[in-house]
Amino acid sequence: MKKMTREEALRLVKEDGFQLEDVSVEFKKDKEVVMLAINTLNKANADSGSILEFADESLKKDKEIVLAAVKSFGHNLEFADESFRKDREIILAAVKNYGRALNYADQSFKKDKEIVLVAIQNDVYALQYADESLKNDPDITEAYSKNLK
Repeated sequence: MKKMTREEALRLVKEDGFQLEDVSVEFKKDKEVVMLAINTLNKANADSGSILEFADESLKKDKEIVLAAVKSFGHNLEFADESFRKDREIILAAVKNYGRALNYADQSFKKDKEIVLVAIQNDVYALQYADESLKNDPDITEAYSKNLK
């Protein structure tokens, strides 16, 4: 079986970002290949789903990659390095895109009224991941009611 070249890997993910799952392991470590996969899905207005799941562990620790991935689809936070669950910029980008990404955030953000409001404005079902102390907050209940419609 012929070994995949970098050019082939780039071409594959440029055609369809989800092809990242199928490229050779060495290219899942290649920042340019992974970023192209994320950007391809962004341009196609496709949720990148769990695209970060297929990247090498080293790139799951790369803030530029993680930020691009969660901006594309907040659920990617689940596959990012644990350290990003405490990164406000990453959490805010994730919940703006996918409110339920709050589930993967550090507990401190589940108590953060601004983060919870943004999450609920994106998806009312994010409220289930908020800290109990915020669930009866008037601003939170108002945002929930307003976005429930």
